[in-house]
Formats: sequence, structure tokens, C-alpha cells
Amino acid sequence: MRKRWMFTAVGAVAGGAIAYLLKDEENRTRVADKAKSLKDNYVQKSDLPVEEAGKPEVSNLENADMVSEGSQFGVQYYNELTEKEREILEKSNS
Repeated sequence: MRKRWMFTAVGAVAGGAIAYLLKDEENRTRVADKAKSLKDNYVQKSDLPVEEAGKPEVSNLENADMVSEGSQFGVQYYNELTEKEREILEKSNS
């Protein structure tokens, strides 16, 4: 019971501190710019091995063999990830 009240109190204090710090337009734009740069860095770094999964015939013979045997997991995963990235970019451009 005490833990719940303690977490509630900490959450209320943190929420109040965030609200106080973000009341200025300059602070809000600074935080928004930082969040956007972090998101852009994450989207750029997320394409490491997934790019190969969507193009099995090009770079990895193991993937090409799996797809030729009927496995579509890598291709579906690649398509879902690129669709999510496309949606994120469209939202940020609007």
C-alpha cells in the first residue's frame, strides 16, 4: 500500500516538474527538436540487418534459400518495418 502511494507521489512531482519546465515556448521547442533528432537517429540506425531480409535474392544466399523454400518471415518483417518508417516520416512532414 505504501509503495503505491509513494509511486503516485513521485509521479505527481515528476509531472509537475515537467509541466513547470515546459511552460515556456523556448523550452518546448528545444525538447521537441531534441526528440525529433533522437527519432531521426533511431530510424536511420534501425535499417541494419533488416534491409537484407527484404531483399533475399541480392546479398544473402541463406535468405534466398529460405524464401525459395517458402519462408516469407523476413520479407513480411521488412515490409512492416518500412511501412512503419514511412508512416513516421509522413507524420513528421505534416
